[in-house]
Amino acid sequence: MTPNLFRNVASFPENSHYIKHIHREFQLYQRENEIRSPYDRDYDRILHSLAYRRLKHKTQVFFNIDNDHICTRMEHVQHVESVSTTISRYLGLNTELTRAIAVGHDLGHTPFGHEGEIELTNIRKEYKLDKFWHERNSLRMIDDIELLQDNEGNYQNLNLTYAVRDGIISHCGEVDEIGIKPRRKCIDLQKFRKAGQFQPYTWEGCVVKLSDKIGYLGRDIEDALRLHFLEPNEIDELYQISNRYGFSEINVTVLLHAFIISVCEHSTPETSIHMSEEKTQLLNEIKHFNYKHIYTNPQHEVYRKYVSLILRSIFERLMSCYDGDKTPENLQKLRRTSPLMANDMLEHLCHYSELEISGFQEESKRCHNRKIYAHLETEVLYVQAILDYISGMTDKYAIKIFNEMITYERTEFFCC
Repeated sequence: MTPNLFRNVASFPENSHYIKHIHREFQLYQRENEIRSPYDRDYDRILHSLAYRRLKHKTQVFFNIDNDHICTRMEHVQHVESVSTTISRYLGLNTELTRAIAVGHDLGHTPFGHEGEIELTNIRKEYKLDKFWHERNSLRMIDDIELLQDNEGNYQNLNLTYAVRDGIISHCGEVDEIGIKPRRKCIDLQKFRKAGQFQPYTWEGCVVKLSDKIGYLGRDIEDALRLHFLEPNEIDELYQISNRYGFSEINVTVLLHAFIISVCEHSTPETSIHMSEEKTQLLNEIKHFNYKHIYTNPQHEVYRKYVSLILRSIFERLMSCYDGDKTPENLQKLRRTSPLMANDMLEHLCHYSELEISGFQEESKRCHNRKIYAHLETEVLYVQAILDYISGMTDKYAIKIFNEMITYERTEFFCC
């Protein structure tokens, strides 16, 4: 292996594309004694965001909110950050950029994992909107939803660099590829119409894209075994795969080491970010096993119905309040039966709409971010507002909101 092969194409100031990489929509406020690079600042802005904190209570694959040993979305993000940083450091790429992309790549995931994503897609289709996909929603989260206070105490959009934003929306690793090379052009990221449509613009983004796939396969198997999710014959199939490739075990440490070393051994700027043919075949076999026996397992069916009931009920209750710019008045009335949901939705509209909302005027004055819902002139704007609110929820919060609805309904029933 030869270290630092990618040093000349990495996203450092010597790179001819670096100015495009670090471009921001508007200038960040500066401090006289600032010591961080643009990518370090992005990393910190993501790390300090509320969306990042909520990842610790979002499902990765297995819904088990009371089991501390089951992987959450935050742990997965940390795995991807670790893998991509290790690979980038050896190859001579900019580890500050890979860390920032990795830590933000899944901020747009829904509560309840991919089952939540399926239900939000179903809702969107009913309103003639396209499919929900978390890579685009992650970009929406960092571009339009997440806010941080500036040095004057006002709330602003995160305003991250182009390279980080690009790496986040282009990180989809579900498409099987022999190798990954960055695209040549800097494009408007709103041109993405589906997950995986374009490759990342930087080599660092390519590393994160492959690291995302490397990071989840082994841990998902470990969780399945810990929960006794797999049948004995399926476990036998898993060991047959491992034996064919010379491993006595298939777990996180075995897979991560094998894949990371193979990437570092075989990747070159002239070819791509890739593993050996043998390790690529192993990765694809493990991925096929996981999809067949874990991700599409019929045991998830009850869970899917549970997720659908919760998210659909929340959406419909909030949607019943829509009446153009009078919607906040209806949400105020909803406080009687669903105070937590109504208050939080009103606060959400306060931050991202141009409506004057009673009780939130002072807070609204401090929000200097984009007002993406305008005056709720159309029903679709309100639908998007609800979907943004729901997609940002944790599993626990969504369940709490749902329980609030059914508790109040029961109270009213017994009073009749």
